[in-house]
Amino acid sequence: MQAVSFFLLYPLILLISYSPFWLLYKISDGFFILVYYVFGYRKSVVLTNLKNAFPDRSDKEIKEISQNFYRYLCDLIVESLKTITWNEQQVQSRVTMHGVEMLNELYDRGKSIVIVMGHLGNWEWAGPGFSLNCKHQLYVVYFPLTNPYFEKIFSRARTKFSTKIVPKSNTLRSMVANRKIISATALIADQAPNPIHSALWIEFLNQETAVFAGPEKIAKKLDYPVVYMQVERVKRGYYEVHPTVLAEYPKETSDTEITQKFNKILEAGIHKYPETWLWSHKRWKHKRSTTSIAS
Repeated sequence: MQAVSFFLLYPLILLISYSPFWLLYKISDGFFILVYYVFGYRKSVVLTNLKNAFPDRSDKEIKEISQNFYRYLCDLIVESLKTITWNEQQVQSRVTMHGVEMLNELYDRGKSIVIVMGHLGNWEWAGPGFSLNCKHQLYVVYFPLTNPYFEKIFSRARTKFSTKIVPKSNTLRSMVANRKIISATALIADQAPNPIHSALWIEFLNQETAVFAGPEKIAKKLDYPVVYMQVERVKRGYYEVHPTVLAEYPKETSDTEITQKFNKILEAGIHKYPETWLWSHKRWKHKRSTTSIAS
């Protein structure tokens, strides 16, 4: 069945990927009608998340953010498919990487870094933008797809422009093995943590939230500076990536300090660009227990 689903969908995926950008966004507009009006994909999850995160917003404002989110989600889908066939010129014209001198200065000092990001903006486009402009060898931590055919296609897309990928289960092992390489290891760190009993609980978007403290633990173990990357959409199909150093010397920080900083700066970004965060994710599916780590 995996092979059947792949060969049925692959021609459509290629058609979308090879489409010029003006057509790509026409396709996205069509997807929006299907996803929002016809199928109502996770509408209740999105609305609940938005209402809890922004209790001061009116129902009209919540609905507007919700619709804008679904429009953006469809853009994100077609933009991710575009990575299969796009080229260096297209990346450079649509992804502006800021802070390159600062990042390259860390490289020149022999400093590998840990990059932390959220599901804010197009994180798939941030990788090529980094690899084509910065000196560090980029390793992207990811969850492998269960379908081996799709896994091969999207792994090839993610490893364009010299980017390398690392399965999440192999993160620390890979970083230790590659310590002689001046690298940047990127982790999406705003998903629900697993296992939940090791979660750090903080106030995030007006809710008690279990957060993932893995990047901080890794950074402290290896003493790698931690850099937050915020991906901002400046207009449809164009992004800017803004790095912020959260901790240059992680071993000198207090417990949970880096994780707290990351979530605060991410929260500020979500307030600024609410439609570009992944509201359809079941972010608050876990409830706090007495065995959890306190904030």
